Amino acid sequence: MIVVVSGPGGVGKGTIVAALIESDPQLWLSRSWTTRERRPSEPADSYVFVDTAAFEKRIADGGFIEWTEFLGNYYGSPTPEPHSGHDTVFEIEVDGAQQVKQAHPDAMLLFILPPSRAEQERRLRGRGDPGDKVMARLKKAEVEEPIGRQLADHVVVNDQLDETVAEMLEIITAARGRTVK
Repeated sequence: MIVVVSGPGGVGKGTIVAALIESDPQLWLSRSWTTRERRPSEPADSYVFVDTAAFEKRIADGGFIEWTEFLGNYYGSPTPEPHSGHDTVFEIEVDGAQQVKQAHPDAMLLFILPPSRAEQERRLRGRGDPGDKVMARLKKAEVEEPIGRQLADHVVVNDQLDETVAEMLEIITAARGRTVK
């Protein structure tokens, strides 16, 4: 099964996905690539950080299931190679979610929303995004939200992390038709 966790910047996708992966050993995370600089507060394994030439070579080689350019940087997910018996999780923006759903219509899209724009802005600033990037991400969120809602199999508001993760695990478990232990 392919599980796509998507939503605008600052909704908590990375934190949610880390908790999902930790809670469910059958989930395998497809690590995205990016050409942007690593944020000061960001773990080194949040992305595969590469230069533009390496990213563009991977595009030319057909090595991404999805990719996009945003705020002057590339972001993309390599064609997945999960371990046997694992479900693949993509943590990606709406552009990428559209591409994955086009290639894999049976992929399940969980679209994450913030409890409010003010909270989304607080989260973006809290992770160290510069002011101009915060404003650009908030503006893009206004465009992404209706697209994501339309594309989504499930819409989840990330207000309380533990409740959000529990809800998403229930959705994934129901899609599998078994109980996560």
